[in-house]
Amino acid sequence: MKPVFVPHEAYQNFVLNQLNKHYSDGILTLVSSDWPIITKLWITDISYITTFLSDEYSVKGPAPRDPASMLRSYILFLLTNPTIGITKWVDELYRVPLYAILSGFEPGDIPGVGTFYDFFNRLWGLEFDNVKPNLKHTRKKKRKKKPKKGKKQAPTNPGIVKKLIARFLRDGAKKKTLPADRLFEFFQSQILSVSAKLGLLDNLESLSVAGDGTPLVTASFPRSKSSCDCYAQGVAKCNCPRLYSQPDCNSGWDSSREKYYNGYSLYMISACDSFYDLPLYPRLHPASRHDSVCFVTGSIEFAQRFSLGTINRFLLDAAHDAEAIYELLEHQGIEAFIDLNPRTKANFSSEGDIKISAKGIPICPIGKEMKPNGYDKSQNRQKWRCSLANGAKNSCKNPCSKAKYGRTFHTFSEDNLRLFPKTARSSDKWKFVYKRRTSVERSNKREKVDYHLEAGRHRSTKMWYIRLYGIMMCQHIDAWYSVKKIQ
Repeated sequence: MKPVFVPHEAYQNFVLNQLNKHYSDGILTLVSSDWPIITKLWITDISYITTFLSDEYSVKGPAPRDPASMLRSYILFLLTNPTIGITKWVDELYRVPLYAILSGFEPGDIPGVGTFYDFFNRLWGLEFDNVKPNLKHTRKKKRKKKPKKGKKQAPTNPGIVKKLIARFLRDGAKKKTLPADRLFEFFQSQILSVSAKLGLLDNLESLSVAGDGTPLVTASFPRSKSSCDCYAQGVAKCNCPRLYSQPDCNSGWDSSREKYYNGYSLYMISACDSFYDLPLYPRLHPASRHDSVCFVTGSIEFAQRFSLGTINRFLLDAAHDAEAIYELLEHQGIEAFIDLNPRTKANFSSEGDIKISAKGIPICPIGKEMKPNGYDKSQNRQKWRCSLANGAKNSCKNPCSKAKYGRTFHTFSEDNLRLFPKTARSSDKWKFVYKRRTSVERSNKREKVDYHLEAGRHRSTKMWYIRLYGIMMCQHIDAWYSVKKIQ
């Protein structure tokens, strides 16, 4: 049977009536810490989920639980007890009448654990819980050598970023349907759009975003079991395929914890101009995948799906310092703000007596770095000026130019997008913009520390995506609450 749409006003009236019924006689009381939770759900209208998922319900059969109440209950679970599982959360709904009321259920009339998972299945756009098949061959791998302290794991396939981007620039990329598209479509239309109306995403016509990867530990060890009877026949070690409970996961290096882990590499794109460090788009990759490879996939998918504004800047750390990534962002009309990877310290020679440092700064004949002096958009070039020149005065004892304002030099972005970005790295503007890159790290911290993302005891990509999107919704709802509280 199709679910019946329940408007948000009806939910608010239900909450008022139930609170008066169960909390007005003094037997049950509300404490001060309950009111922020009540307010957050009061201002969060997710009733559209009923219409959004209507096609996923059959015409015949028993009446289903209200999808809005199911999603609201899951959000409440993440806001209050994110470290417990769904089974214990159902017990909490029975134990605490307030949680049932705020979810949209009458106390005592609580959906079962299976009802929650049936609802989760309708949010997932794939028949199977994982993207890859559970049955796969295992390859014997050499024992991995730990990287040096503080160092990230090197790409397993050098040159793959250049190949992927070259293929995209040559052939383009068709928008492929992803299992998590249904989650992002709802998240964008009902959560991101509200944050945009409240002004929490800053300037949508010229949006600045940041991207970064973070380890997501799902289990201590990869779990698999045999799919054959070789062991019963006396064969201790065989090459038959094994059944994996988490086929989309593998092992990767966590530079912050300085150890290998099993799970995913979560690549997050966030609005870096947002005061609340709000997330925009998540993508789960195998743990062994390098951040630069994750960026190529995540940024292209995000550009194909994000429809609320125009991306103007992309802020990335030194792990993304590859010339192909600059070419990709240039092709998309996005200005790249990427820190240089200190892999080379040699200076580059130019046609004249000016050399170029490893940071892309011209160096005059006496070894002084020149200072930026504006960007010429008409000719797409950066102007540099003698660092010892001040107005019409020049303190250089042996000036290399007779010009009144000292020696000038131009660098063209088309010559080398990596060394000569549109905004010079030594300029105050670049430093002002780039300092917001850490917003994505704060966003990841909120997901992993504040909302205990890794506490989910899930064995499927489906449930990890649902938990991740639920936490992202909570981050936006927290921002709405802060804005309403100020107003």
